[in-house]
Amino acid sequence: MTIAHRLLAAAMMLAAPALAEHPTRVFELPKGAHPHDVAPGPPGTIWYTAQWQGALGIIDIRSGRVRQVALGEKSAPHGVIKGPDGAAWITDGGLNAIVRVDPKTDAVKAWALPEGSGFTNLNTPAFDSKGRVWFTGQTGIYGRLDPQSGKMDVWPAPKGRGPYGIAATADGQIWYVSLAGSFLARVDMESGATTVIEPPVPASGQRRVWPDSRGALWVTEWNTGYLARYTPKDGEWKRWKMPGEKPQAYAVYVDDKDIAWVTEWAGNVTLAFDTRAEKIIGTYPGSATKAEVRQILGRPGEIYLPESGLDRVMLVETGKPG
Repeated sequence: MTIAHRLLAAAMMLAAPALAEHPTRVFELPKGAHPHDVAPGPPGTIWYTAQWQGALGIIDIRSGRVRQVALGEKSAPHGVIKGPDGAAWITDGGLNAIVRVDPKTDAVKAWALPEGSGFTNLNTPAFDSKGRVWFTGQTGIYGRLDPQSGKMDVWPAPKGRGPYGIAATADGQIWYVSLAGSFLARVDMESGATTVIEPPVPASGQRRVWPDSRGALWVTEWNTGYLARYTPKDGEWKRWKMPGEKPQAYAVYVDDKDIAWVTEWAGNVTLAFDTRAEKIIGTYPGSATKAEVRQILGRPGEIYLPESGLDRVMLVETGKPG
């Protein structure tokens, strides 16, 4: 970390006591990869979507070696997660398809959206408790694929354009947020119907969502720069403004210690927010200016930050599981 980065981190943390920052490592990716989302691959590896190169990237954490698996002509992958089968599951906006990459053979299989769906600008995937993958499309759709039968359903989203982040709670319930529509949504697992939960501030731009261990949902508000919490059991919201004059809260991921990792674009930092103490406990500047960290993921002891603006992935080593 440079002296300038340390000064910025110190300034951002004056309002709250901080724990010692965790060590970080930075992996250089192929130029022009534009890593969008990341996910834990097989032990010792990190997956990323090389959005501008139509590939799934694979980082060997120990050696630092990087390789990419091409997904097909016109591919432009956005989201990636590890499925219950251990494979990489990808929402590919260029192919307008859900794509699976076998972690052992690199075999690529794609399920195209139904004919007539048009360009959906696929965003993010999540698996439910029955092994079905749900996904969002920013043009105004959300859907579900059953990998066993190949059956795919696509529904128009409430308020049209905007479906963005999506996540599953510990019991496999699916929730998504709409950036343009500014709402949180709960999905009926069988009918596919959406129940809209309006945020406390209209037009706040809900961008990403992730659950904590207690079942609360953490949501980033892109338009207002707030981190919000929605508690399904009582329907209550609570919000915290991120540091800075005009913050832009992009992504959120809650780790095994119930720390919410939030990317804040205006300050070029990722913030570690203790969801129990309700305060920021760490600040991680980008490895250079305009890092543009997009979706965060990780596994116990590791947090992955895709620096799309720099063609890098930063690894934060948080230590033993909490």
